[in-house]
Amino acid sequence: MHPNAILDACADLVREALAFDHPADAVAARFFRAHRGLGPRERATLTDTLFAVLRRKLQYEHFAPSGAGPRERRLAILGFGGPRDFLFAALSPQEKEWLQRCEAVAPADLLDRHRHNLPEWLAQPLRAQLGDGFWPLADSLLGPAPLDLRVNLLGAKRAEVQQELQAAGVEAQPTPHSPWGLRVQGKPALNRVDAFTRGAVEVQDEGSQLLALLLDARRGEMVTDFCAGAGGKTLAIGATMRNTGRLYAFDTSAHRLEALKPRLGRSGLSNVHPVVIAHERDERIKRLAGKMGRVLVDAPCSGTGTLRRHPDLKWRQSQQAVDALAVTQLAVLQSAARLLKPGGRLVYATCSLLAQENEDIAAAFAAAQPTFTPVPVAAELDRLKLAASADLCAGPAGQFLRLWPHRHATDGFFAAVWQRRG
Repeated sequence: MHPNAILDACADLVREALAFDHPADAVAARFFRAHRGLGPRERATLTDTLFAVLRRKLQYEHFAPSGAGPRERRLAILGFGGPRDFLFAALSPQEKEWLQRCEAVAPADLLDRHRHNLPEWLAQPLRAQLGDGFWPLADSLLGPAPLDLRVNLLGAKRAEVQQELQAAGVEAQPTPHSPWGLRVQGKPALNRVDAFTRGAVEVQDEGSQLLALLLDARRGEMVTDFCAGAGGKTLAIGATMRNTGRLYAFDTSAHRLEALKPRLGRSGLSNVHPVVIAHERDERIKRLAGKMGRVLVDAPCSGTGTLRRHPDLKWRQSQQAVDALAVTQLAVLQSAARLLKPGGRLVYATCSLLAQENEDIAAAFAAAQPTFTPVPVAAELDRLKLAASADLCAGPAGQFLRLWPHRHATDGFFAAVWQRRG
């Protein structure tokens, strides 16, 4: 396509996404279905442009009024994800000169909000939590996330899969902490790689892998993934159980659980039982009370730990939404806790960066549930022989798992662990 046509398409996609009626990836998918003439390279350019605009929205909106033409075109020029010479072929002399002036502005000359590109409801608590660590985090959230794979140990070994991927032209290195993980270079077409299509690997962030590892599900146990979603952690847990026992995948969304089915088919697991529930007090949950050896609660959350992958979340969420989520999180955790038998393990996790959804929920649960004893995560990770486990933890005696994009190159994750007393 002509450079100007690509730039116009980028502007149209940006316009649709900035309505924030739907998640950005869903908006892009709908746009591509309506424009089937776009090839893989053009779709990649449009997607990269959109995500650049979403990541640096405040900065680009600060620059945009000094230019001319439609606002969305100016934003698309600032965030254009294709080659520089291709972009310049689409620009007028005035647009080229304006873009060069914008790019000449030093970050130090910008206001803080135009540097960190976070809404104030999110920037303020993160500053309070991190102090001097705020800017490294903010900078990390302006870039893309790595692509991590989890090797399905049910029928594969990491070293062998790594060699197989390399032979297929996919460069991958072992993740630094998860014993199941491989970090891939670039953006390979995994759906054309045999290791992926036969279920030897699944896409899963290293931090998410560590949550499944921390649950430490055993052979023959009854286990629940309480908020299973599309089942990434469910599949990892099922593999650790060696396809034995019974693993319930609960979720309130039939659509999300439906997305688990093809992944289940590739995985070779037969011990997973997806169950759609109406809410956390569903009768099916009551019938299983006191029977589970392990329960993972990956609670619905703001998703702020995934902003490198989903930068639109920071504009689609609000403090009011986080307040409402915190109420839900505690209710879900307390309901899920009823499933555990004496001696059972409960893991509460989120992909949020905010203490309100993490440490505050753990403290509220501990105060209300005296029969649950906290299990220090640092000691558990040591027992599981994870490298540099202390660096993954926070709180007194390494009480919690705390993963940060700028420190660990993972999504932001939190986890707290308890054991139910008899």
